[in-house]
Amino acid sequence: MSKGKVLNLKDKINGNELDLSLCNLTEVPVKELAAFPKATVLDLSCNNITSLPPEFCNLTHLVKVDLSKNQLTSLPDELGNLTSLQHLDLYNNKLSVLPVSFSQLRSLKWLDLKDNPLEAGLAKAAGDCLDEKQCKQCASRVLQHMRAIQEEADRTREKRLLRERELEKKKEAKQREREAKEKEARKREKAEEKEKRRKEYNAQMAALAAQEQQKKRKEEKKKRNGQAADKKAVVESAPKPRRSLIGLLFKLLLLLLLGLAGAAAACQLTDLRKEAVCVPINVAVDDGLSWAREQEGVVRQLVQNLSSMAKELLESTQASKN
Repeated sequence: MSKGKVLNLKDKINGNELDLSLCNLTEVPVKELAAFPKATVLDLSCNNITSLPPEFCNLTHLVKVDLSKNQLTSLPDELGNLTSLQHLDLYNNKLSVLPVSFSQLRSLKWLDLKDNPLEAGLAKAAGDCLDEKQCKQCASRVLQHMRAIQEEADRTREKRLLRERELEKKKEAKQREREAKEKEARKREKAEEKEKRRKEYNAQMAALAAQEQQKKRKEEKKKRNGQAADKKAVVESAPKPRRSLIGLLFKLLLLLLLGLAGAAAACQLTDLRKEAVCVPINVAVDDGLSWAREQEGVVRQLVQNLSSMAKELLESTQASKN
């Protein structure tokens, strides 16, 4: 019987029981089953069902389910959602393990797992299940076994989460440490840059101060040189007018004497001595010679003085030319 021929489930309902056994089903008609929440007993035995869809676990009204003599190789992970399930028959399938959520079937009182290729631990917990008592014991022992697996899985998950949290903390710590190092590096770079700018500023100020000091020294030196030059000029220039005046007077006197000497010589040594002009000159010369003989020493001293004065005059004249 195909799935299409059992869509009308009303013909299969008897009170709270829904019998879909021997219908040659390969899939469970979950959508149609959900329409009959009062059918708490479901018989799907003797079909060709290989798996249960996850939506099957939403049929939380089910109390008794018979899935014996099918081809089930696994059960959905959400099986633990069937919290009302009390009786579960999985006889003669191809199950090796049960989902961890099986431990959440707290209402389960009866279980048959015979003729399944169960893994060793689960097979030992399930036992033989040859009668009602053993099937009830099977349900109790398998729930206990699955709770132990659940607890181990929880511990493993907790350890994994703890490791992940520790790794995350270490990662965060490394991140904080890296950020702190980067912040410290940036702070150090800023401090070094500030120190560099400060040194450059101090160097510039020192250079400006040195330039200002040098300029000030130059100005002071120039001022001192100027003052010295002014003093020298004053010292050198003050006597010059006097010397120049004395030299001029001396030159005039010398010219006068030379002129008188020339006139006297002309009147004494030439034919002009008989001229009326030369008479008084000759008389004066004779008187002067007589007086000179009387004042020979004085004249000699005067000549020496005149020679010294002439020498000084010549030296001063040469110095002024240079």
